[in-house]
Amino acid sequence: MIHQLIFAFPRPGMSEEAFQQYWLEEHAVRYASKIPQIRRYSVDARVPRRGETAEPLWSGLAEIWLANGEEQVASLQSPEFLEGARLDEPRWAAFWRTVVLDTATETVLPGVPDDQVQPGVKLVVLAKRREGMTVEEFRRYSRDLHAPLVTALPGIRRYDQSYTQDSWYEVSEPPFDAAYHLWFDNPGAVDAMEESAQQARVLADYDNFVNPRYRHALLFRQNWVIGPRSR
Repeated sequence: MIHQLIFAFPRPGMSEEAFQQYWLEEHAVRYASKIPQIRRYSVDARVPRRGETAEPLWSGLAEIWLANGEEQVASLQSPEFLEGARLDEPRWAAFWRTVVLDTATETVLPGVPDDQVQPGVKLVVLAKRREGMTVEEFRRYSRDLHAPLVTALPGIRRYDQSYTQDSWYEVSEPPFDAAYHLWFDNPGAVDAMEESAQQARVLADYDNFVNPRYRHALLFRQNWVIGPRSR
């Protein structure tokens, strides 16, 4: 299963609220959800954090699940994509700021079953491996050493690790090697977690395997368009 992550930002002159509303209520319903190969599809809206002052890198995240590479190619060649979703994107998204990752996702700490709505909010952390570290070393460290630190965070309800698919490395170096999904009950639980001693240990451990220039965290609220059960 391919778990595609699409990070997007509003086109110039469009507010974040209008961008999120259009993506969820117009683009997702009228265009993207009509692509027959998409098995599951959610649009995740960025949740502002306390104390933020800088402009966010992205304001939303689309999560798309496809059965395999063949169906992904078919989806990109479908009239629903070429004549619908693709043509609609410039109306609301700054395409030059869009980042796409095809990943394989591993659940480390299960939440509610995957065919049910995960309650709460999700902190997504994008990571690029430290210079001099191979992809295999990065993944092994992440699974074996970093994951236990994350699952010990106070208030965490679910934890997934999404690794960029191997096929991307055959073409070029992808912008990120992994996306980590950390679920919490609400933004207040995230704030409390970030003030904990365990979070200090997690942050310190990133230096052992992640390039600090390419580590970004954003908080999202997931909105299902197709799913959570696969069609």
